[in-house]
Amino acid sequence: MTDELTPAHGGQLINREVSGDEASALEEKAGSLPALRLSSRALSDLELIGIGGLSPLEGFMTSDAYKAVVETMRLPDELAWSLPVTLSATSEEAETYSEGSQIALADQAGALLAVLDLQEKFGYDKKAEAEQVYKTADEAHPGVAAMYAQGDVLLGGPVTIFKRPPADFQEHRLTPSETRAAFAKRGWKTVVGFQTRNPVHRAHEYLQKCAMEMVDGLLLHPLVGDTKSGDIPPDVRMRCYEVLLENYYPSDRVLLSVLPAAMRYAGPREAIFHAIMRKNYGCSHFIVGRDHAGVGDYYGTYDAQKIFLEFTRDELDMTPLFFEHSFFCKQCGGMASSKTCPHDVEHRVFLSGTKVREMLSAGEAPPPEFSRPEVAQILIESMTEQATAGGSGGGA
Repeated sequence: MTDELTPAHGGQLINREVSGDEASALEEKAGSLPALRLSSRALSDLELIGIGGLSPLEGFMTSDAYKAVVETMRLPDELAWSLPVTLSATSEEAETYSEGSQIALADQAGALLAVLDLQEKFGYDKKAEAEQVYKTADEAHPGVAAMYAQGDVLLGGPVTIFKRPPADFQEHRLTPSETRAAFAKRGWKTVVGFQTRNPVHRAHEYLQKCAMEMVDGLLLHPLVGDTKSGDIPPDVRMRCYEVLLENYYPSDRVLLSVLPAAMRYAGPREAIFHAIMRKNYGCSHFIVGRDHAGVGDYYGTYDAQKIFLEFTRDELDMTPLFFEHSFFCKQCGGMASSKTCPHDVEHRVFLSGTKVREMLSAGEAPPPEFSRPEVAQILIESMTEQATAGGSGGGA
């Protein structure tokens, strides 16, 4: 290993944000431009482009980049890239925009945030994108459904952000340059990233701590953008992470930060996408477990690991760490996987998400072999609050 952190994807960390007088001038100019209100997913992408989380992208993809990524999982210059990052508009909206002009980008409330230099507007085949990117055209797939619901025209070109979208978790909302500075301050050269959209259970903790034996530090990097109905709300998840780190992790070996990305549930392709983003945040390693970024039965259990074989080590320039399904074995008396445990399945503590939800809804904590009691208590309290308010429980 070198004395430097892993370089950003493509070699340079992108920054598409302006500040001070430049931001004020651009904001004033944006007020005179035609404006497009962005979906929550597009707002997440906009923020990530601005701060460099999607380096080397400088804006939303034009048709050549879009086609190359959908068909080959590479950008036109052959750099590995697995998911299209696009901005859609309705046909009616697109008719009012001219290529070579500028468009103001706004949130759903109409607050202006950025300017898009429109290089190209183009149509696309939604069904073809679904089949190639998501491996299904089934509208029941949440990522496919979101893509089908968006506009029929894509707008491509670089963006310049003068104001970030309003967001929660500001204390933990570190940019790639800020996580890299934090790693450097701690003397970390090798860092493993862990993606999560759910509370960390004992199995996740086991994977993280196995990985921590190999590197200088852990970036616990929960995704706080859009997730599907039934997933645990981000504020509840954050409380779970904080209590877990306070009680069970060495504070000088872990950094908790949030990733302002939306889930696409694209399974294998999204595993590559998640790895590339963590590389931009400074990670040299990335944990890939079973059914990473999957949903339902659309992907094979370890497809998200197999897809890494379609890229050379030099193409990704980071090390994926593959783990099998882990569990608590009563015979072994500890956490294990099928690679290390010889005992029959009846000795292993497995709990389905449905079973966990049933237990939490009844005010019953899952066994400590499955979930730390402090985490279980937060989830029980959350589900009780939701039930009292007339809501429904989330996924585990």
